[in-house]
Amino acid sequence: MATGQSTDNLIRRLSKSWTAPDKKKMRVIDLRNVRFISSKKRIPPREIEISCLEQNIIPIRYIRNIGTIGIEGQLKLLCSTVAVCGVGGLGGTIIELLARQGIGHLVIIDNDKFAENNLNRQIMATEGDLKKSKVKVAVTRIKKINSAVTVTAVNKKIDSKNVKNLIKDAAVVIDGLDNLMTRQIVADACNKLKIPFVHGAIAGFNGQLMTIFPGDKGLSAICGPCTDENACGIEAQTGNPAATPAVIAAWEVQEAIKIITGIGNPIRNRLIFLDFADGTFDEIFL
Repeated sequence: MATGQSTDNLIRRLSKSWTAPDKKKMRVIDLRNVRFISSKKRIPPREIEISCLEQNIIPIRYIRNIGTIGIEGQLKLLCSTVAVCGVGGLGGTIIELLARQGIGHLVIIDNDKFAENNLNRQIMATEGDLKKSKVKVAVTRIKKINSAVTVTAVNKKIDSKNVKNLIKDAAVVIDGLDNLMTRQIVADACNKLKIPFVHGAIAGFNGQLMTIFPGDKGLSAICGPCTDENACGIEAQTGNPAATPAVIAAWEVQEAIKIITGIGNPIRNRLIFLDFADGTFDEIFL
């Protein structure tokens, strides 16, 4: 993404040398100078950070990512769009981690408001945010975490008519939903749009996840069809202790990072099932 020669020169001038713990030297730039260049040149911070990485200059906020995904991987993340369906127990943590990791554009979709029974597990929920729109609260939170992230907030319920338009620009779509029918609607749309879909679900001390690429056997191979629009997930009966969605959400984020960067092997054609009460891990191969 071109920012202009004068901007690139300013980036290089304001960067500095930094020595990593392994004694390797690299060029870095701090948040204050990224903001300064963005303001001076009237260029969004995301574009400034992209230009930095293209010159092998690492924004310090991402320095702990580089050993795992490299400069090229971080650049891919900043240039990517990820859609998160749901801003609840799973979705809120997913959004938080994606923003910290440096996904450049987040599309977040939910039409719900925070309620008191969300406070035990939904990382975006606070006592001061009760009855507020989940997506609006999430936008504020994201900007506090990473001002370089572009956010598209969609305060709508997902259905078969709007889903394709909502997720069409995403490189990956992540499941933060709470019912099977909407999950199947999103998964079907991803298949038609040729977008990978990272599925996760929770119930009590249990969680499951898998990544579904276009053409793969999907949720219907595990759950069968669902035609009840009002059906709730089993977590409505089993409860949702705080740690369960946190673990599954973190794993879903790792799947998205692997897909975008091309590093590692996604959990494909198999369902991972975790029982935290017994400390067991099972796989179902499709």
